[in-house]
Amino acid sequence: MGKISSYSAKIADAQGHILYTAEEDAVWADLYAAQAPNIQRFMSDDYLQGLDLLDMPKYRVPSCVDISERLLDLTGWRVEPVPALIGFKQFFEMLSKQVFPAASFIRSRKDFDYIEEPDIFHEIFGHTPLLTNPNFAAFSQAIGRAGLSAERGDYAWLIRLYWFTIEFGLVLQNDELKALGSGLASSPTELVYAVQSDVPDREPFDIQTILRTPYRIDMHQMGYFVIDNPEVLLDAAKRDLMADVRTAQNLGLLPNKFPAK
Repeated sequence: MGKISSYSAKIADAQGHILYTAEEDAVWADLYAAQAPNIQRFMSDDYLQGLDLLDMPKYRVPSCVDISERLLDLTGWRVEPVPALIGFKQFFEMLSKQVFPAASFIRSRKDFDYIEEPDIFHEIFGHTPLLTNPNFAAFSQAIGRAGLSAERGDYAWLIRLYWFTIEFGLVLQNDELKALGSGLASSPTELVYAVQSDVPDREPFDIQTILRTPYRIDMHQMGYFVIDNPEVLLDAAKRDLMADVRTAQNLGLLPNKFPAK
């Protein structure tokens, strides 16, 4: 958000559908096939149940219109294609209205294993399964609503709560660590790393610690937060999140765990 993308947005027709090329559909199919074994092994039941409910195509890029129809029936959310990167203000506004902004392009072969910015595979395969779940849907909307009252200097603080839960959260499921976040579901390498590697720290879910923890988008995380029960996100959705942000700002950022760039 806020940087220039190397990709161009795909434009939807009057009905909201986007025409993807055969090569773009092939990239989707190969990404889906590459992730399928890992998500069954490492992703949480909440994600897997959502993926089953959406029943998205495996061999072509799904239409946001079709995904929206299923989400509307389940949680009242819909997906809207947007340019590759949008600003925080627009992002929070859309979330507050139960609209998920989906970058419309799909990565090229050269970015197959890792892409720094979100593409349609990350958005649809990674995000929308969780939006079938009322807990995650309510939490996403709560972050959006909090963002409506945020000032520009608050955005980087508030987005950390989204980053370490919806994007890169972990969950304890039947005493076993599972991945929850969309950034993990759509990443061929970080999904396994987040669950199995001895490198990153893993801490219990705590809003204040999350709001004060630096992150980077250009490498695997050095720390993750573990949710004991997804219902804690529903409880968090009822909090005054901007009051939490103010407290975090007064306390200041925690030490940066990342190596120097």
